[in-house]
Amino acid sequence: MRHVVVMTLTSMAGLLSLFLVDALNLLYISMLGVTELAAAIGFAGTIQFFLISVSIGLLIAGSAMISKAIGAGEQERARQLAGSSALTAFLVMGIVATLLWIYREDALRLLGARNEALEKASFFLSIALPSVPLIGIGMACSGVLRAMGEARQAMYVTLGGGMVAAVLDPILIFGFDLGLAGAAIAMALTRFLIACIGLYLVIARHNMMAMPTLESLARDLRPYALIAGPAMATQLSTPFGNAYLTATVAEFGDSAVAGWAVVGRMTALSFGGIFALSGAIGPIIGQNYGAKLWPRIATAYRDGLIFAAIYVLGAWLVLASVTPWIIEGFGLTGEGALILGTFTQSAAWAFVFTGALFTANAAFNNLGRPLYSTMFNWSRDAAVIPILSFAIAANLGPVGVVWIQACAAILVGSAAAYTGLHFVRRIATREVEASAPLEIPAPAFASGRAAMGMTPEPTTPAMETLAEAVDPALASEEKSR
Repeated sequence: MRHVVVMTLTSMAGLLSLFLVDALNLLYISMLGVTELAAAIGFAGTIQFFLISVSIGLLIAGSAMISKAIGAGEQERARQLAGSSALTAFLVMGIVATLLWIYREDALRLLGARNEALEKASFFLSIALPSVPLIGIGMACSGVLRAMGEARQAMYVTLGGGMVAAVLDPILIFGFDLGLAGAAIAMALTRFLIACIGLYLVIARHNMMAMPTLESLARDLRPYALIAGPAMATQLSTPFGNAYLTATVAEFGDSAVAGWAVVGRMTALSFGGIFALSGAIGPIIGQNYGAKLWPRIATAYRDGLIFAAIYVLGAWLVLASVTPWIIEGFGLTGEGALILGTFTQSAAWAFVFTGALFTANAAFNNLGRPLYSTMFNWSRDAAVIPILSFAIAANLGPVGVVWIQACAAILVGSAAAYTGLHFVRRIATREVEASAPLEIPAPAFASGRAAMGMTPEPTTPAMETLAEAVDPALASEEKSR
């Protein structure tokens, strides 16, 4: 449990720095007093969420492979995998960012953005998207450090960038009067710094990254893709569900979208430990799997579930108590204030089941069943959420999106947690039996000594010759044994 808590909380601190920057962007823009600008940040944030999810999927793949290599004592192999994973993440994030930059207005329209909110969100993304490949490098380096067990240094990767962004944001937005452009520039500079810190820690401090070659890339690509593909597909389900709910709430106007945007930021800030849990517990399971310490796998999974429940309930109590200050700080009114209050005071506890889902995902991804994660996540976001939305959204009004999200988490999270627990126990039991030493019967001619409680003598060539003279068939059997 101590290992789970330390890895998760240090990882959470790094993630919270990014979430805090995103929340401060929205807060500062809200202080300008223009609802359309806050809605624009909300729409742009949905697309940014998509990109972060892709990078987390790549991080999971890299850390899963590297942690297993480290657990098996293959240090040089781990260095090669680190280089391959960082370069692959950079290229994949670059391709995705380029496509989104070209089609950003189409993507925003699908989310329900219109008129000035569409124009402002497109402008924000035009500045922020070119820096996205740097997220790939930073997250890949963070994954390497987590795989090594360097939880604190993994935290420094994103924490350092977040601290600088917290200073740059108000300077650029208010000091230089850049407004929305200032928020986007601060985000780009943050990503550059995150990549620099990650590379410094992995290469200069630990020498844990080898320069990839075409041969190593070709060799590592297939096993990397076998994990990264399902992991990215799994991670992408959440922004898909969020995008669906954003489009649903957009029907109630910009005020509702602004409220839903604040819900997203408060979710990230309050439950950052749950978002960090999957990436933190994964290397623990991976290292123990590589080292063949089977009982620890089941223990780590159990402790992950316990941590998720305690953390969420504690964070929910704090979140509910500060609801009036959040509403006032972000200037929410009407539907926006109603949506936020419903979430913080009545529905946020359901994130316990999201934590259970993330814990199960970590087990599936690191124990060779990544498609299980994909199945559960997409069943929640592409099946349960649309079905519930069709059934109850019209009756509950704008707060319906909050209850849809909560009910989907309860249904799918409980099923994933049960399946994960059964799978972890089964694989641990099977591997223990498979790794048990084979009991070889003593030779037949030593059975008399054994019967008298004496230690059987070791066989010698002379004894084998004698046995062959007595019974050639028996001697042949003993030799094969």
